[in-house]
Amino acid sequence: MYRKFFKRIFDIIFSLLAIIILSPVLLITALLVRIKLGSPVLFRQQRPGYKGKIFGLYKFRSMTDERDENGELKSDEVRLTSFGKKLRSTSLDELPEFFNILKGEMSFVGPRPLLVQYLPLYNERQARRHDCLPGLTGLAQVNGRNALSWEEKFEYDVEYTENISFLLDMKIIFKTFGKVFAREGISSANSATMEFFTGTPEKDEEKND
Repeated sequence: MYRKFFKRIFDIIFSLLAIIILSPVLLITALLVRIKLGSPVLFRQQRPGYKGKIFGLYKFRSMTDERDENGELKSDEVRLTSFGKKLRSTSLDELPEFFNILKGEMSFVGPRPLLVQYLPLYNERQARRHDCLPGLTGLAQVNGRNALSWEEKFEYDVEYTENISFLLDMKIIFKTFGKVFAREGISSANSATMEFFTGTPEKDEEKND
């Protein structure tokens, strides 16, 4: 009942409240992004949602558009400024996603919406992360975020889709506040953001004699 009905009501009410209450923060952050990084203040990126349906994810930009001599965008490490790092570490860059929640494209809690290019790379179990709406935060985010391997993240995502409940959502939301204040798991061990997912190698099946 919660998964099919009350979860959506919860999302509508609290995303609307969050937009109203945090409107000064949204406006100030937008102004700072405009001053520090220029236009556009927001970027809209295509991401897969429920059952893999594509939607436009809203975020405050946290990187410059700096390019090399060939016109190609430079690496994340170069384009991610100190201001951008602060936006990400405080999760302020994700505040515009409240509008995605209000529109019904996301939920407060669920697997994070990743890149469209990853869709054909998931194995059968990993693809089950799309069995519910993607979330602003999720089980993987409160258990390591970008410090986790892709496989560990996906396992947490699938675990969530199999066990959605009001109590689990409340537990994840409260844990999220602690993680944001502690600024844990912002970066992976080898990258300023997170390495690209290239697929999980299938384990060799044991052959019977």
